[in-house]
Amino acid sequence: MKILFIAPLPPPVTGQSVAVQALLDQLTADGHVVVPINMSKDSFRQGVSSLSRVQEVLKMVWRTWRSGRDFDSVYMTNAESLAGNLKDMLLLAVLGRLRTKTWLHLHGGAGMRNLLADRTSWLGRLNGYFLRHVEGVIVLGERLAPIFDGYVRPDQIRVVKNFAADALFINADRMAEKWADTTVLRVLFLSNLLPGKGHEELLQAIRSLPKVLAARFRFDFAGGFESTADKERFQSAITELPGVHYHGIVHGEAKQALLAQAHAFCLPTFYPYEGQPISILEAYASGCMVLTTNHSGIFDIFTPGENGWEVRPRNPESIVTALETFAEKPAEAEKLARRNRAEADLRYTRQAHLRTLYTVLAWSTNV
Repeated sequence: MKILFIAPLPPPVTGQSVAVQALLDQLTADGHVVVPINMSKDSFRQGVSSLSRVQEVLKMVWRTWRSGRDFDSVYMTNAESLAGNLKDMLLLAVLGRLRTKTWLHLHGGAGMRNLLADRTSWLGRLNGYFLRHVEGVIVLGERLAPIFDGYVRPDQIRVVKNFAADALFINADRMAEKWADTTVLRVLFLSNLLPGKGHEELLQAIRSLPKVLAARFRFDFAGGFESTADKERFQSAITELPGVHYHGIVHGEAKQALLAQAHAFCLPTFYPYEGQPISILEAYASGCMVLTTNHSGIFDIFTPGENGWEVRPRNPESIVTALETFAEKPAEAEKLARRNRAEADLRYTRQAHLRTLYTVLAWSTNV
């Protein structure tokens, strides 16, 4: 097949860019002819961050128009900021009749829910005009499907959940080794440290822990910041906390090691563009118990008491309570972690994700 592929590719590394790259790699391996239009930007900021970004977007729109109409299918991811949504509508406009061959893939959720909340607004009507002509929309979980109610028919909406990379699935020996020693409980925050991701609330919770309890834990943070100033403020804030370590942006073996060593993964997110964090599934594959929030599509992959413990958004006190429970009941946490590892094998492999995605898109695959 000949496929026009409009999506952000790494860098920077985000859950969306990781998933998109996996699809592009498989398409290439399967021998499809793919024309990529890379919508990535050089920062984590949403919306229009500079005049140069406007120029980049216009060039991407021009490239899309110049690519022609000789495609069997179009794959395109949705943006969730107002500026990003207007960019998407412009891309759908220049696609013309190719819109009827276009699959939109929403890798977020919360931001799009807000954008499309009012179907009678000018933005709702604009989206309605273009969305009713696309072939279909893919979302990450059942809770995210109603975002498009009234914009596309229910039979045009498909659910394809995320996945964890193969290299992150730890074996039984490594799992046993990790949980054999809970003298120091390791808690990992692995996500880009953006406003709303919950790293600041986790840090407040750490400061609130009694010294005797804090000594039971080691906290590892890894990920990128929106700005150098944000990074410097965070690094300054943790200098007084000996049990807290920041590892920067991690890839490959460094990322695998952090996940493999962690007993618990903590993501107390209320991020306005959150969908279904791929990092939670990576934690499952790595044999971690999870602490997270009921936000956006998270509870499509997370059940309190089965995969970990729920914490409340913007609430450091609830994180403290969860950490106290963890310290009191490490054996119970281990049971949850082992369940997560088994669940990842059943539901969240790269192969299962791509098979489902290809089935939805009606593309042939060797995966």
